[in-house]
Amino acid sequence: MAPYLTRWFGNPSSHHEVGEAAASALEDARARVAAILGMRSGDVVFTSGGTESNNTAIKGLVLGSLPRGKKHLVTTAIEHESVLASADYLARLHDVEVTYAPVDATGTLSPDSLAAALRDDTALVSVGYANNEVGTVQDAAALAAVAHARGVPLHLDAVQAAGWLPLAGLGADALTIAGHKIGAPKGTGILAVRGRLPLEPLLHGGGQERGRRSGTPDVAGAVAFATALTLAEAERESDAAQAARFRDAFIHGVLAAVPGARLTGHPDHRLPATASFVFPGVNGETVLLELERRGIVSSSGSACAAGSDEASHVLLALGLDPDDARTAVRFTFPHHMTQNLDAVAIAVAEAVTAVGSRG
Repeated sequence: MAPYLTRWFGNPSSHHEVGEAAASALEDARARVAAILGMRSGDVVFTSGGTESNNTAIKGLVLGSLPRGKKHLVTTAIEHESVLASADYLARLHDVEVTYAPVDATGTLSPDSLAAALRDDTALVSVGYANNEVGTVQDAAALAAVAHARGVPLHLDAVQAAGWLPLAGLGADALTIAGHKIGAPKGTGILAVRGRLPLEPLLHGGGQERGRRSGTPDVAGAVAFATALTLAEAERESDAAQAARFRDAFIHGVLAAVPGARLTGHPDHRLPATASFVFPGVNGETVLLELERRGIVSSSGSACAAGSDEASHVLLALGLDPDDARTAVRFTFPHHMTQNLDAVAIAVAEAVTAVGSRG
């Protein structure tokens, strides 16, 4: 990033040496991202992160379809808040009908369930490639085939998947990634959306990003994003395989050590570095505090809903009782795992026991 924060700190829309150097770096970053996604350079829009990208994809593609009489959106009840809030906005202010296709107890959306939700006026299907709370991974290619058979584009929220799962060859017409999930700075991200799709921009002005996001681009952030994604993709298969081995051993250790503990999400089709549990009878937030006292930082759900006392909407959609859903604890592990997690599993058991003894 450094050259584009100092010497080449130019506006890429300006026609002078500094601006043209910035423009060249921006387009190089765009091309590198597109190559990894199996899309065209012109399909890549640099954004401020996953929330903006999801908003732009869902609102932009649905609003762009309204003139053709397409006023129906399909998603699921387990999506990130940025997806659900965008759907709610379209329903409230633009009379768009929203169908929440049902998922099973593992958080999986079957192709049959998606097919049943589609209509002749469906403008878009928006699904999370991998769930941000329970880690369930969808069969994106199968869902894309179902949507495309009805002439409906598919948007994949791939924020959690980037760096862990393949991003090309999925059949997605639009795809979202957040920079901070792959080691780029917070506040960076992309929306890759096929150029043939009509998209109404959220930001209007000078027409930057091929008219899909006006405003002076963050050149240094784009360069950082492309570099991080390139590195993450190069290391993805080895990192994912190793993390999955540690994850499986950790899951086994926790379930063996904590009576009544239950794994949430799909037991097999899940992110390599995510393990999520409910511990019925104890308070999940209190378990988090006990774990932090032991030097372990974890989460009770989505960071974007931090501070909420409500049970996770994801777990409720999976059919969990609200009281059990409030006991959720989620563990995510870094790339380049080098040691097993036996000590962490023991600490989880100790924390749950300590919390339970107070009850």
